[in-house]
Amino acid sequence: MTREMIFALALGYLLGSIPFGLVLTRAAGKGDIRNVGSGNIGATNVLRTGSKLLAALTLILDCLKATAAILIAKSLFGEESAAFAATGAMLGHLYPVWLKFRGGKGAATFLGILIPLLPIAAIVYAAVWLLLVLTVRISSVAGMTAAVSAPASAAILHSPFVPMLLGFAVLVLWKHRENILRLWRGTEPRIGSAKA
Repeated sequence: MTREMIFALALGYLLGSIPFGLVLTRAAGKGDIRNVGSGNIGATNVLRTGSKLLAALTLILDCLKATAAILIAKSLFGEESAAFAATGAMLGHLYPVWLKFRGGKGAATFLGILIPLLPIAAIVYAAVWLLLVLTVRISSVAGMTAAVSAPASAAILHSPFVPMLLGFAVLVLWKHRENILRLWRGTEPRIGSAKA
């Protein structure tokens, strides 16, 4: 690994580890999002504060921080740095050092990674997520299914990023393990319902 790749990984991690859900809810006077609902810092839990605006901003910023990391790394270090910046952004979001490695679940950040790397896969990801949010209305189902769609789309497109995206999908599923248990028990809340 070259010095440039290490810098790209570090850049991705630093941007990815910005906990926008926590920052925005505190700035809006909503308190610590980790004490609300599931305790997660992502957009779905931010929605449980009652603010659709804060939830939307969290979703957008968690997505774009990964996009920004990749674009900045590519401009500074070249095309080869994209995968390192993407990996850093995903790990930073999931395991931010500032929050004792307790981060989000990665669905929005995963989309932000796909936007500059594989735009077609990003469109599929967003479509799958939106369709399931509107129909099933269970955020975890939408996020996990969309995550699985990424390596599948990449494989169809014969992308060299398939192994990396498959790894990201596994991480997203791992971060949703408690949701999977609740789904199995039939206790997973739907969007707009009271907290679990």
